Amino acid sequence: MNRSVAIVEDNNDIRQALEQIIESSDDFILAGSCTTGEEALVKLPILNPKVVLMDIGLGEGVNGIEVVRELKKTNPDILFMMCTIYDEDEKIFEALRAGASGYILKNTQPAKLLEGITELIDGGAPMSSQIANKVVSAFQKKSQTTFIGSSLDVLSKRENEILEMLSIGLLYKEISEKLFISSETVRKHVYHIYEKLHVTNRVEAVNKYFGR
Repeated sequence: MNRSVAIVEDNNDIRQALEQIIESSDDFILAGSCTTGEEALVKLPILNPKVVLMDIGLGEGVNGIEVVRELKKTNPDILFMMCTIYDEDEKIFEALRAGASGYILKNTQPAKLLEGITELIDGGAPMSSQIANKVVSAFQKKSQTTFIGSSLDVLSKRENEILEMLSIGLLYKEISEKLFISSETVRKHVYHIYEKLHVTNRVEAVNKYFGR
């Protein structure tokens, strides 16, 4: 399985720190790094990493969200995890709409970052706790209106329950612990959710859940 990771980060110290985290891991291979959005648009399709740790700002020029939006059109199998200092609501949801599958803050501990990459490859949508709280808040506001549309009526009570947990960034193992079922059972439920909602990944399912 492809377990290579690329990094897009314009800050030298942060980029080198992320490189060291990946290189020190036994589970992942550093595919390469980019310092600008323009460079990323050219190099990432060639490097073809499984996961990209993507900064949002990237100074002047093409930003990280724009890179994700463009590359997901031509390289849908690349998984993007936004790795940023931003936790504003609009940037979170703009990144997810662009095609990002995870969103963590740069002060995340190395072990948690590596765990997030593993979860991403396994089909998850890892988020820092601060980000998950933002998503929960949006979910609560949406639920007070009409957030569950007719497209979600096809889901069973358990499937809706799991989809809600997916939407706040819980890992499969965390969902299994909360529901007292195995991780494999969670995976089967997620597969059926995708099938019923006519989506292919967790981000699309969560977007449909929020009516986007």
